[in-house]
Amino acid sequence: MNKIKSTDLILSGGAVYHLGLHPGQLSEKIITVGDPGRVAKVSRHFDRIEHRAEHREFITHTGYFEGKRITVISTGMGTDNIEILMTELDALVNVDLEKMEAKAELTTLDIVRIGTSGSLRVNITTGTFLVSETALGIDSLMSFYPPYGSAADQELAEAFQKQIGLPFSPYVGHGSPRLLDQIGKGMVRGLTLTCPGFYAPQGRAVRVRPAKGDLIGLYAGFQHGRLGITNFEMETAGYYAMGALLGHNMLSVNVIVANRMTDEFSKNADQEMEEAIRLVLERI
Repeated sequence: MNKIKSTDLILSGGAVYHLGLHPGQLSEKIITVGDPGRVAKVSRHFDRIEHRAEHREFITHTGYFEGKRITVISTGMGTDNIEILMTELDALVNVDLEKMEAKAELTTLDIVRIGTSGSLRVNITTGTFLVSETALGIDSLMSFYPPYGSAADQELAEAFQKQIGLPFSPYVGHGSPRLLDQIGKGMVRGLTLTCPGFYAPQGRAVRVRPAKGDLIGLYAGFQHGRLGITNFEMETAGYYAMGALLGHNMLSVNVIVANRMTDEFSKNADQEMEEAIRLVLERI
């Protein structure tokens, strides 16, 4: 087996550098949240916590909920952070960190994101729980990785690029069918757009206006066969693409806190997030 360079996978005291975790401190069932403050909102439901770690925006609690060993970890925002997270989670279970070699037998993780999102459909109202069946990424992350995915995925990406007028190629990823059924029961299923920023890429104008006018209208008006964009956020496509490359089961659960078509924001976002957390804990 090829040795992994110490500058390619950086360790600190035997722990993966950014997450600050050692093998064995991670469950095979993982809940991720963007906000570091949300980790404790998940782990307060645990019967007990066996391990805590904190490094930069990555805060981790591993413990037990109703007999299930679960890890909850914060990621911060954006697919750049997701690439770090996914690579180091995979290394913790699929790399021998002493020999710095990939293991012969690989472990598959179940990773479920719980995050907030904005709706691009009038009928997907605030307070809705939406699971991303498919995600479309308009950031550059996958330009640095080997090609993957089906011809249908490529057609979807090309259609979006053409209809929106993007100067670069998007990428497509999919949620785990098993997790969609297991955790997404009763939730809306959607095609989620993952944006590389919160302001201009999501059609917001403060002092600098986006280069494209009515970006929200362009996103909402996209159609490819029966597919249209239901919602947007900043991480899901990165999760799905990295999960496909590394062989992990992924799902993104979105709490719709804003409807960009009606300019409404949820009045009960904290309560809705709490309900989503409890639901995922029970179903994971």
